[in-house]
Amino acid sequence: MEDGSGRDRARGAAAGEGERDSGPAMRRGLMGRCPRCGEGRLFAGFLRVAPRCDACGEDLGEFRAADGPAFATISVVALLLIPILGWSFVVLRPDPLTLSLIVSAAVTVLSLVVLRLTKGMWVGYLWAMDERDRGA
Repeated sequence: MEDGSGRDRARGAAAGEGERDSGPAMRRGLMGRCPRCGEGRLFAGFLRVAPRCDACGEDLGEFRAADGPAFATISVVALLLIPILGWSFVVLRPDPLTLSLIVSAAVTVLSLVVLRLTKGMWVGYLWAMDERDRGA
């Protein structure tokens, strides 16, 4: 089956595997699980993608997320920062130093949480589209 760009979405899929669906793959990636089977771990560390799935043996190390998750994280955190900044300024009425500490802590925690989630989703999407790193 071809998508609008004319590329075969099932390209590179194993025989009998069928078409790779991006929705379940992204949900599995969001949960930190292998986009193929949903059983194995996607990450070998906090952000390092595991070279292979322990459960199904899928080669996950070839799916390079690059800067996509970082861009998505910056966008999401910036949008979440607006109400956090407004709420803390209006309700708490802190002095500028305290406000900067509150904002810094919120940005740090949100960035770390959102970055791992978006990287998992991104790798799941790359897996579904079979977008492997083919080298330079």
